[in-house]
Amino acid sequence: MTGREDNVANNLFFLCSLIEYIGRKTKNHRNVIVNAIGKKDLQHILDLADIYHNENMDKLSFELIEKHNIKNGVFDNILNAKFSIPTHWDIGKVYKRLIIDVSKKNNKSLIEALIEVYNLWLSRKIEDFNSSIYYESPEYLFQSYLEGDNL
Repeated sequence: MTGREDNVANNLFFLCSLIEYIGRKTKNHRNVIVNAIGKKDLQHILDLADIYHNENMDKLSFELIEKHNIKNGVFDNILNAKFSIPTHWDIGKVYKRLIIDVSKKNNKSLIEALIEVYNLWLSRKIEDFNSSIYYESPEYLFQSYLEGDNL
């Protein structure tokens, strides 16, 4: 542990923020990005996130978009936002917390939990910046996950 949280959580935070960044750049739902990158490369990025932290985010996202042939989509949650827009770091933190909770609860690897979370209905709610669900507490999001619907 080198900061306020352990290295694994910090690396997961970076990976989730990168997914958000690429999603915004390509105008895709975040599950499209996760599924395009795939389990193996997601794990690779997670394992080396402490090194990737030093990379330029534009350069890294460009390389991943090219490598995984991620096409531009039509989902623009920035353009359609009516209220203040959270940063990709803000959203990365939301996903990181939920993924850690899901991983612990279901005894899954972080990458398995990440893939599950990004492919849930809840991910669509988080990426809707006209709702306030991304501001909800980590416990609320986790309980909503367990319930299968917003509480």
